[in-house]
Amino acid sequence: MSCIVTVKIHGDTDAFTKSLEERSDEYREISGRGREQGAIHHQFAVGDGFILVVDEWESAEAFEKFFSQPDLKAFIGSVGGDPNTPPEITFGESIDSADRF
Repeated sequence: MSCIVTVKIHGDTDAFTKSLEERSDEYREISGRGREQGAIHHQFAVGDGFILVVDEWESAEAFEKFFSQPDLKAFIGSVGGDPNTPPEITFGESIDSADRF
């Protein structure tokens, strides 16, 4: 069964949103690496002072291996993530339900 992962990263949402356009090639490259390492679905959202990542991965271990890469951590800091506040990561086992879409 796959794993749903949420990552809440505190930081500058304006800088992050701007980077989505200005650094789109880098986002695509990172996304490709994620898919190669077990990512199934990926999406961003922004809130008041935070970026939210909502992913589905083959396993929590696959996500942890991917997310612990030093170059990814550096990239997150360079696009607005607060390097002094650790991200809040939550894992849950994906389950099917009649109302899923």
